Amino acid sequence: MANRILVLHGPNMNLLGDRDTVLYGFETIEEVNSSISAAAADLGVETMIEQRNSEGELIDLIHHHCTGDLSSPGKVQGLIINPAAYSHYSYAIRDALEVLTIPVVEVHMTNVVSRKDNFRHNLVTASVSKAVISGFGADSYILALSGMSKLLSST
Repeated sequence: MANRILVLHGPNMNLLGDRDTVLYGFETIEEVNSSISAAAADLGVETMIEQRNSEGELIDLIHHHCTGDLSSPGKVQGLIINPAAYSHYSYAIRDALEVLTIPVVEVHMTNVVSRKDNFRHNLVTASVSKAVISGFGADSYILALSGMSKLLSST
């Protein structure tokens, strides 16, 4: 059975293509998801891709897909998450990630530490992630997927 990876997009990622195109580019969330799915197929892994604007809904998805008997249908062996703005202050998402026994890779499309808004420089969720990839636009997800695939194949 192929490894399953959950890709979670956080708040406002559904606005890709319209939202600050200087920072985020013109690709829509559907185009980004299509690229993720194609890369997953090339790597021989399965992906489940979700986007939520609500902090609670993101946490519910993490609990549902990433905890318990990971061999059960609907469970995943790895999590790639772009918490978006929640990465700067959501201790609730951080706590949900901290208890996971699967690897977590945090993704940001922009280089958050080079952003002008100082609050973006602090990532409370990063400390409980195996790795953080940022600054490569939508390709940040592809890099995370490649890294996660290697992590999972070595365990």
